[in-house]
Amino acid sequence: MTTIAPRVFSGVQPTGNLHLGNYLGAIRRFVPLQDQYDCLYCVVDLHAITVWQDPAELARNIREVTAAYLASGIDPRRSIVFNQSQVSAHAELAWIFNCVARLGWLNRMTQFKEKAGKDRENVSVGLYDYPVLMAADILAYRATHVPVGEDQKQHLELTRDIAQKFNVDFGPRIAELGLGDAFFPLAEPLIQGPAPRVMSLRDGSKKMSKSDPSDNSRITLTDDADAISSKIRKAKTDSEALPSEVAGLDGRPEAENLVTIFAALSGIERADVLKDFGGGNFSTFKSALADLAVAKMGPIGAEMKRLMADEAHIDGVLRDGAERANAIAEPVMRDVKAIVGFIGSR
Repeated sequence: MTTIAPRVFSGVQPTGNLHLGNYLGAIRRFVPLQDQYDCLYCVVDLHAITVWQDPAELARNIREVTAAYLASGIDPRRSIVFNQSQVSAHAELAWIFNCVARLGWLNRMTQFKEKAGKDRENVSVGLYDYPVLMAADILAYRATHVPVGEDQKQHLELTRDIAQKFNVDFGPRIAELGLGDAFFPLAEPLIQGPAPRVMSLRDGSKKMSKSDPSDNSRITLTDDADAISSKIRKAKTDSEALPSEVAGLDGRPEAENLVTIFAALSGIERADVLKDFGGGNFSTFKSALADLAVAKMGPIGAEMKRLMADEAHIDGVLRDGAERANAIAEPVMRDVKAIVGFIGSR
């Protein structure tokens, strides 16, 4: 197998109302990877339009995700920060991969079934084809590692299947062009320990979501200190005291959620949280959690608002990132086109 330099690719959809779950489950985890890998962090706006978006709102949301990246500690000088639609390789490679992937593979994608629900005939082709575009996102840069959550693991397996089939189908041509014995790497999931599963503050059995009609169900990244504190103090709980051991959280989803959030924000285990607060009432615990959340999330929200007020700066970061991303993707696409047999590409 040809050696390919380690490279990380990941992205976040610009669909508005970024919340604490997005931060703890994805964005915060991107930051330390900059110390180990060359990283590309993408605002995946092509994925966003698999469902209808208001154009003005989409533009705002692209800038919001960019601001969240920067405010959380992603350095655009060390990592490449860009929006997907500025790099044509994503769409070009997705079409080539559409001709490599097989219908049966896509039919097995459980996330499409969940998102489409009972109205499958009326959703966009893009929503169905989403995993092929995700494969193109990763492989346009020949990325070797992808930080993924549970809901994306199946899509990464599809990416590996597409890469493997391309390498096999075009193996002789790859060798003929002197490109080694395999062109695309089989990207590996990057596991940094289990991401905290952040649930709704109003219903501990449901994930914290951008689409929940109640704003009190989530802490958004742009909430100020008063909003963060108020939402935590109003969070649903039960009538019992906090347990002293993790096992005591079983069957108590709201208590488990708040303890999980405290542990994630403070960087300690849930057992240690319960050592300090077990046996106490929720009002005392919520007060401590509110203070912690304000201390951790308040500066990020303030910095996001400062950045979003300077659209020219945000757009400059994205433009520079797109140029750097293109510099990596364009040679890859020239080779892909030559491998496939398109003339005039090399």
